[in-house]
Order: sequence, then C-alpha cells, then structure tokens
Amino acid sequence: MSSADEILDIVDENDQVIGQSPRGEAYAKGLRHRCVFIQARDAEGRLFVHRRTPTKLVFPSLYDMWVGGVVGAGESYDDAALREAEEELGVSGLPSPEFLFKFLYDDGAGQTWWSSVYEVRCELPVNPQVEEVAWHDFLPVEEVERRLAEWEWVPDGLDAYARLKEYRAHRSDTSR
Repeated sequence: MSSADEILDIVDENDQVIGQSPRGEAYAKGLRHRCVFIQARDAEGRLFVHRRTPTKLVFPSLYDMWVGGVVGAGESYDDAALREAEEELGVSGLPSPEFLFKFLYDDGAGQTWWSSVYEVRCELPVNPQVEEVAWHDFLPVEEVERRLAEWEWVPDGLDAYARLKEYRAHRSDTSR
C-alpha cells in the first residue's frame, strides 16, 4: 500500500472525527486530518534535523526539525507519535514521546490539520528511512536557529517550532 492509500480520520474544527479518507484524497481535497510533530533530541540536547526526500507527498526536499506524520484512522495521537518517531529515526525502543500541546495548523490555502506536539530523547544510534529522509544530523539549537533563514523548511514545521518556543517561554514565565 502506498502512503497515498493510507486511511485517515477526517476531523472538524473541534478535532472530532466526521469521516475517513485515503491520505492522497485528503491532501488533494484539503480535508482536515490529524498529525503529530515530535522534536527528537540526542543525549547532548541537539535537535534531529533532516531534509525530506523528493518523493514525499507533502513538502518534498524541504528541511524539517521534526519527525512525525499523519495519524492513521482510529489511531491515538500518542500511539502515532511513538510509531512515527521510531519509523523516521529508524530505531526501536524509544521512550514514549512526551505530549506538550495541540494546535490547528491552517496555511490558508487548503492545507489544515490538527497537530499534536511532542518531544523525545533519542540516545540510540539512528538509521532513518531512506524513503523519507535524504539527509540528517543532530544540530545544536543555535545552529538550527541560524539555519532558519538559510534553508527552505516545511511550513507546518516552522509554525510548530514557533509555537513550541512560545509554549516554552510561557511555561518559564509562569514558573517564576
């Protein structure tokens, strides 16, 4: 089965399931579905960054500071986060990713999905899927910040990254 044939839950503006659709059709028709974003860090706290392969259905050949993907029909966000992190990193035995927050991504041009954001520490040697990842490395946060203006990034990942920075800033403000 190709990724375009994977069945997804279609959801409304409140993240309630209203139907199901093959992934390719959901993208083509702009049907709202579910997605997970997992920020993976190594033992030194560096971020896993990769460039997507040119064959990806969405955002081919762009850089991403997240692992993740769509949530399958009937799958929980938490289960999808662990599955996607292990698949994209090419590892097994990761700890369960920690849920941080959820938001509705909408690019205003027909691409919209409910997005759950997670983080996980990966201290295992990674072996990313060659079908998904053309290049990868663990980069210090400072380098990722510098590269934001230099590399072409997936737009939903940039949105999630900005929201994560706001989330962390708000958490540190309220903990004082």
